[in-house]
Amino acid sequence: MEPNWHTSSYTKSENCVEVADSDPKAIKVRDSKRQAGAIIDVSPGAWGAFVEHVAKSGE
Repeated sequence: MEPNWHTSSYTKSENCVEVADSDPKAIKVRDSKRQAGAIIDVSPGAWGAFVEHVAKSGE
């Protein structure tokens, strides 16, 4: 399955990461400026915890 890469709707520059969540077993993360570079696989549980933490820290 090909990853479906996307960036946050809050992104205002090219200095960000891209995320692919098309695989139910792993969330893929890569640097938007180095798309051919390394890809990190994160478990859905760990990704959810990360997103929740970031959301809370922005309150």
